[in-house]
Amino acid sequence: MARRKKGNPIHGWIILDKPVGMTSTQAVGKVRWLYQAQKAGHAGTLDPLATGVLPIALGEATKTVPYAIDGKKSYRFTVRWGIETDTDDAEGRPIRTSGSRPTGAQIEACLPQFRGEFLQTPPQFSAIKVEGHRAYDLARGGETVALAPRRVVIDKLELIGMPDAETAVFEAECGRGTYVRALARDIGRLLGCLGHVTQLRRTRVAAFTEDSAVTIAQLEAAHGADDGGAQLRRLLQPVELALTDLIEVTVGTHDAARLARGQPVLMRGRDAPIISGEAYAISKGTLIALCQMEKGELIPTRVFHYQ
Repeated sequence: MARRKKGNPIHGWIILDKPVGMTSTQAVGKVRWLYQAQKAGHAGTLDPLATGVLPIALGEATKTVPYAIDGKKSYRFTVRWGIETDTDDAEGRPIRTSGSRPTGAQIEACLPQFRGEFLQTPPQFSAIKVEGHRAYDLARGGETVALAPRRVVIDKLELIGMPDAETAVFEAECGRGTYVRALARDIGRLLGCLGHVTQLRRTRVAAFTEDSAVTIAQLEAAHGADDGGAQLRRLLQPVELALTDLIEVTVGTHDAARLARGQPVLMRGRDAPIISGEAYAISKGTLIALCQMEKGELIPTRVFHYQ
């Protein structure tokens, strides 16, 4: 007899506005506890210093996490000039200083070098594994590790403000694997003034935006409501929200049953899609399966099971 899973069969996304000081793991644990969900995960780690959009998947939504992680991300961040730290943010200890301060024109002139595709060396304090160990664990132990540069893509990088001579505020839109802390470090080095991140807010992950984000306080208030969990359920976003870059295909009840059993479906009629690629099948508003579409045939690659 199969062991019964602990918790409730809750399926969907919570777009959490993560507060300062909370790790991504702590945030997932808190949301999972509030919903008493059987399964939970997140789409893209945020440092404790960072705030903003942390998409948390519950139940069957965890199957769509890779699509959210691969999506574009947007950030707003503040850099303090004159000090480079060992963590590349305000939580680290200063390791180099400079008396130089850049002008707005100098900053603007260097930004094109950080747009497009280029190699970026991750921060020493990062979650990258080195011979089975997290880089940040090695760094905390006093080791200096050689992290290989990684290819990143930054589609947008703009200077949006200079509150004073010591700080500058930027907005960036980038692809997977980009470290904003490393970006601030490298801008500071190129300008010759050094720098580190003092504030970092993620404003978007794929289709998840800060406009739809909820706070821990809002979730706690909904959890405390005497309504059988209705308010908590209203805060959930649909599982398929992570799949906006895929083809959506609507199927009937019979075809939905075939896909749910892992069987392919041939789309017939003049309205049948003729395009190829990754898709997801919906029936009566319910996500049925992730599929590969080939020559009008839907081939299920991942099936969703709602209890």
